[in-house]
Amino acid sequence: MSVNQKVPVLIVAEEGFEPIYAQPGDAGADLRSKIDAVVPANSRVLVPTGVSIALPAGFVGLVHPRSGLAHKHGITVLNAPGTVDSGYRGEISVNLFNTSKVDFEIVRGDRIAQLVIQKYEEANFVKVDRLPDSDRGQAGHGSTGKK
Repeated sequence: MSVNQKVPVLIVAEEGFEPIYAQPGDAGADLRSKIDAVVPANSRVLVPTGVSIALPAGFVGLVHPRSGLAHKHGITVLNAPGTVDSGYRGEISVNLFNTSKVDFEIVRGDRIAQLVIQKYEEANFVKVDRLPDSDRGQAGHGSTGKK
């Protein structure tokens, strides 16, 4: 695919719930809540979006939090990014988590997350007895410095 070619995504959506890019050049298209809901403080709710998609093979839909909801209200996507595989045909639902101490109300139609469509490569896992050495080796979390 060329850089300017659009990815064909088949979609079934309730009227008014189609994913929409808010601004030209946005990577994420807004997903909306299909229901009224409350995300209790320090709790989670699975929120349906009214959207089902069919992606071409080699593409994935990634459901990301909305930065404004995260910053202003502590609302995030619990399994961020949520993964919509190309073979999945069910409704996209979003696992919203409220990190704050205040319940958060969602009204039907509110923008709750962003859907990013991305090309990926399928890995060919090869079992070996030993991995090749690297500069980092087995050093884990925090091993690259304090700042």
